Amino acid sequence: MSKKLSLLDLAFFIAESEASPKHVAGLLIFERPPKGGAGYAKKLYQDLLAATDVQPPFNRVINFSLSGWPCWEEVDEVDLSQHIFYHKLKPKQNSRSDLYQFVSQLHTPMLDRSRPLWEAHVIDGLPDGRFALYQKMHHACADGITMARWTAECLQEQADAEHFVPVWTLQYNKRSSDKRRAQNQQILQNMMSGAKGFGLQMLGIGRLATMLLLEAVNLTKNAIALPFVANGHTPLTGQVTRGRQFATVSVPMERINHVRNLTRSTLNHVALTCLDGALHRYLQDQGVKLEQPITIQMPVNLRQEGEKSLGNKIGIILVELSPPTDDPYVRLRNIGFSLRNVRTMVDSVAPAAIESYTIIMGLFGQIAEMLNMSDKAPPTGNTLVSNVPGPSKHLYMRDAKMLEMHPISTLPPSNLLNITLFSYAGQLAFGLIATDKLPNLERLAEYIDQSFTELESSVSAPLAPAREAPAKPKKTLKFFKE
Repeated sequence: MSKKLSLLDLAFFIAESEASPKHVAGLLIFERPPKGGAGYAKKLYQDLLAATDVQPPFNRVINFSLSGWPCWEEVDEVDLSQHIFYHKLKPKQNSRSDLYQFVSQLHTPMLDRSRPLWEAHVIDGLPDGRFALYQKMHHACADGITMARWTAECLQEQADAEHFVPVWTLQYNKRSSDKRRAQNQQILQNMMSGAKGFGLQMLGIGRLATMLLLEAVNLTKNAIALPFVANGHTPLTGQVTRGRQFATVSVPMERINHVRNLTRSTLNHVALTCLDGALHRYLQDQGVKLEQPITIQMPVNLRQEGEKSLGNKIGIILVELSPPTDDPYVRLRNIGFSLRNVRTMVDSVAPAAIESYTIIMGLFGQIAEMLNMSDKAPPTGNTLVSNVPGPSKHLYMRDAKMLEMHPISTLPPSNLLNITLFSYAGQLAFGLIATDKLPNLERLAEYIDQSFTELESSVSAPLAPAREAPAKPKKTLKFFKE
């Protein structure tokens, strides 16, 4: 059985290179159960190898036929020994830093296109009887939100040594998958024909173009951030190179919610305020002091409420953060203003138009990367920030408690850093994936934590009249779920 790729999914293959592989991943850290024993992780690996009932899309290979549109084809049998691996870190080389370094090495190479495009790695030997599971899958198969949802669906809320459902054995919603494929085909047909749907899509793109034009000539303020005007003379942007590094920092949701309640803000506002302050401080360490706001790219989830389709249904929009300021509360207020305007923009056009705008905008950056000119061409934005909502309570794989879950994404053209936020079991984790040439990534993680503490201290004191909290927005962006 073959299934044609959507245009957006095909773009991930076109954009892929050895220096810029296009897969998304997750790092899950587990606590070995009290009676699990030293061989628990190795036994888990063996049981994973025995789970041979592989379901779509984990049994699909890509077929780039010269006679037609590229498509997915299901294979009769998947050799799990080529997809599932076991590693054991050595004593005194098993710290969190060592784990992150090892995961960075696993995240660096491209997936083999002659096989189904996914891997799972059991990592044993962590301190205190812990072990990890690193899973990666090509972005054309699933976006980060979908992959996190699949992972959560395979786990359970209570320890159960008998319950075992590896992610590749779960039968996903075929009906919504068929619906999504029909939507993808319709989008493709609309883009290649003069149908009515194509006209509506172009109307949406025209509306976006008008917003950009009005912003460019200063007739509107922050209606939509302009592409290719971000400062390109920072360590955050340039030609993406092979080699990756990974770092994280977590903030308790209880503390974040306290700040939200004091300031009548959303999770969006607080998280981006922390990132904005941390990025400015990091850039100053590197001798760069920006006079303009940092511009970030943000994936927008374009799925309808309750939709659980396979593949990708996202758009990328640009958001200007705060003009440089030393006041964390002013930074919070400015970012809230930008996000409300972006919300208005997203609501004003059809999802298909945002998808098309994403492809068109990304094409310029991709051409520069393919021509090895990203160090000279203006970047689309300074970095990419996404948010993947996760379970609010701890989950279990069998009777092993999952302590942490960290999505690890890919790097867009001209961006040497990608930041993914993930909420899980009362913690908001900031995951940083970057090329190995970006200096002092761990320092940036430290600055995120410091930036939140400064914001927390700033708003805990009585607010002066001149710093009155902004009104609570009526809507929040789809890429952040409260």
